[in-house]
Amino acid sequence: MTTYLITGGAGFMGSNYIRFLLNTYRDIKVTNLDKLTYAGNLENLKDIENDPRYRFVKGDICDQQVVEPLVEESDVVVNFAAETHVDRSIMEAGSFVLTDVYGPYILLQGAQKYGIDRFVQISTDEVYGSIKEGSFSESDPLCPSNPYSASKAGGENIVYSFYRTYGMPIIITRATNNFGPYQYPEKVIPLFITNALDDLQLPLYGDGMQVRDWLYVEDHSLALDHIIREGKIGEVYNIAGGNEIVNLELTHQILAILGKPTSLIDHVKDRPGHDRRYSLTCEKLKSLGWKPKYSFPQALRSTVQWYLNNQQWWREIKERDERYKSYYRQQYGKI
Repeated sequence: MTTYLITGGAGFMGSNYIRFLLNTYRDIKVTNLDKLTYAGNLENLKDIENDPRYRFVKGDICDQQVVEPLVEESDVVVNFAAETHVDRSIMEAGSFVLTDVYGPYILLQGAQKYGIDRFVQISTDEVYGSIKEGSFSESDPLCPSNPYSASKAGGENIVYSFYRTYGMPIIITRATNNFGPYQYPEKVIPLFITNALDDLQLPLYGDGMQVRDWLYVEDHSLALDHIIREGKIGEVYNIAGGNEIVNLELTHQILAILGKPTSLIDHVKDRPGHDRRYSLTCEKLKSLGWKPKYSFPQALRSTVQWYLNNQQWWREIKERDERYKSYYRQQYGKI
């Protein structure tokens, strides 16, 4: 039986990955360690909370006393735990450095002490910075543009150093923008879906011509599972959806699916350090036999439908998150 420790498992990507594991494998155990910050929500895992193979532990990855006993009993550690929202990192970078750099260090200390089969660090395409043409490969230098991406790059460096220095069985993944069910509604796709449903303005940065590659969260889970089984220790793997689209076109597609007017689009002042284009080559991972399962139009429609069908979930978040409401009122007016 394989025992997984999933950190940040009450968040968007972590909760989807836990559900994937439990639905895919029978002979496993999953421990979910999550601090339950604003973006952590146990409602994301309501459907599997009584599964005997699953347990939740509330705690911080920066707390060694909490972390070490959980690592000791685990075979695989997958570290999703992170501060992730760029806008928030610009306002309060310190918490990002603590969670995204010091947190992996504490996890690695436990993993080194007790020995594990795999340590997977979940990173982001944003560590590369912006690229005008072509796509970044895993061997390209990191050039983060904001405190969030800088903290994720720092976390990667700590993880890789434990491989080079101590021979730790680490793997690092860098994924493009994920989207899908249970994503906190500060991120662009769920924010625009939920605002449009209430006929509120969609705050689009600058001219809206920034380019992002979108990866459905189910494809991300499939990729992580494939990398853990087939990936090579000490390697970095890009995970790309192959769905590059400018933000303005993405916004138009969301409005079209919902039957809402383009007059809801509000071009607002661009944010500091806003990368123009992200793009990754995914050939290294594809050579292991992985490829995306879902088309972008199919996945986007499915995501929109999920937010339509689960309005209580996101409405409760928007109603209780005073920081969320205060920030977006300050930036964009009412929400």
